[in-house]
Amino acid sequence: MMDFIKHSILGNSFLLSAGRCIFWEEERTLILSDLHFGKTGHFRKHGIAVPQTIFKEDIQRLTAQVQYFKAKQLIIVGDLFHSHANKEMDLFIRWRNDFAKLGIQLVIGNHDILPAGWYEEAGIDCIKNQLQAGPFIFTHDKAECSSVKDCYIFSGHIHPSVFLHGNAKQSLKFPCFYFTRTYGVLPAFGRFTGSHAISPAKGDQVFVLAQNKVVQL
Repeated sequence: MMDFIKHSILGNSFLLSAGRCIFWEEERTLILSDLHFGKTGHFRKHGIAVPQTIFKEDIQRLTAQVQYFKAKQLIIVGDLFHSHANKEMDLFIRWRNDFAKLGIQLVIGNHDILPAGWYEEAGIDCIKNQLQAGPFIFTHDKAECSSVKDCYIFSGHIHPSVFLHGNAKQSLKFPCFYFTRTYGVLPAFGRFTGSHAISPAKGDQVFVLAQNKVVQL
């Protein structure tokens, strides 16, 4: 059973998944950010022993999310890939061929530096800066987004996380979904990423991802 929490924004229903993505029910669309596919291969290429199983686990989790929610398209708010092409890109193409009917819209992030022709051959529609769909704006870095009146912004880039404190001054950091009144930030989908600890203000909503569960603070 996939664990998720329903979250409503501007009359639309969004399912916040423990799989580090959001399913937009009205549009049957998965929203993801910062997958950084190819990052483990990039590190191995430079002599750093990072297991390829990390990439395989991420792609398997993506497959599970697409199949469970029966998504008809993906909106990726930046950093689908990490750097230049490597063998993990070939594995992604094999995955893409298995889901050839799945629409993919990528709002270009700072790490998405592959040639335009590569994205075209992979069946990925690339959008610079921001994508508007209904009352929502999708962008990689909210700081570089041109806000539109009455629209809510979805972004990524910062890999949000929070510290949870326990007994004996212990603390652990967990990835999270972070929502303010005007924008929301998705956690990094890729597990081989760093994170930035946020400081929520009064009225903000935070949903922590821990042990394959989604928990609202």
